[in-house]
Amino acid sequence: MQIGIIGLGRMGMNMAKRLLRGKHKVVAFNRSPDPVKEIAKAGAQGAYSLEEFAGKLAAPRVVWLMIPAGGPVDDMIERVSPLLSRGDIIVDGGNSFYRDDIRHEEALRKKGIHYLDAGVSGGIWGLKVGYCTMVGGDRKVFKKIEPLLKTLAPKDGYLYCGPTGSGHYVKMVHNGIEYGMMAAYGEGFDILQASPYGKDLDFAKVSHLWNQGSVVRSWLLELAEDAFKKDPRLTGITGYVEDSGEGRWTVQQAVETATPAPVIALSLFQRFRSRQADSFSDRILAALRNEFGGHAVRKKK
Repeated sequence: MQIGIIGLGRMGMNMAKRLLRGKHKVVAFNRSPDPVKEIAKAGAQGAYSLEEFAGKLAAPRVVWLMIPAGGPVDDMIERVSPLLSRGDIIVDGGNSFYRDDIRHEEALRKKGIHYLDAGVSGGIWGLKVGYCTMVGGDRKVFKKIEPLLKTLAPKDGYLYCGPTGSGHYVKMVHNGIEYGMMAAYGEGFDILQASPYGKDLDFAKVSHLWNQGSVVRSWLLELAEDAFKKDPRLTGITGYVEDSGEGRWTVQQAVETATPAPVIALSLFQRFRSRQADSFSDRILAALRNEFGGHAVRKKK
């Protein structure tokens, strides 16, 4: 099956390579030319303009976007849709907000262009193990791209989730859960490190052990094991943690639906906390303890 991919970042590039290995025909476009040259060497047809990209795809075209959510997706849909025809399909494989999907689908439907939202999980390991994919939109359109999904995903690794927006909604909650899981692992190893046994524990071995039949086993623990093997106490990195949006959206949805989600909410706030050094709120706490109880404060040097 032929597919056009726009966006050859870490995931887009590896998805294109996996599709090529599955004997699909890939046409690829990227804002900068070097990734296009790289994927062309792997067997794809490279395109260096959107016009060239659309021209190399046979109708009905399948255009898969792997670009950042928000403005970049809005802009790309606005630029590429005039080059497409009725019956063509745009798949947003990034991490867009589900309400943006609804807006895009409505606008494209007026032009006769189909739209699917595909939440994709797998990171940099997807090329090897496959991409877990959650798809929303018209089921008939989903069926048309199913051969691509079978190649991208591991066994049982893709799902039709329902109407437009449902794929990205499921992926959003998936990422919110991921925030909570990672925060729990971080706290657990922090407690281990602070314990009387911390200096003697090999955290890589603990991670490996917990993946042998334990109820907390996971791929994240495999990654933790790899990280601890490279740097046993992670002294080479700082604890500054970004958030990519999905965690915030999950918490916002929990608020809107009055659904309790304390673990996910706190894990999000912990990421905010990781970016602060000597925060104003902590200085207020220290000052108040000093004022009401005479507790010592540490003066800045």
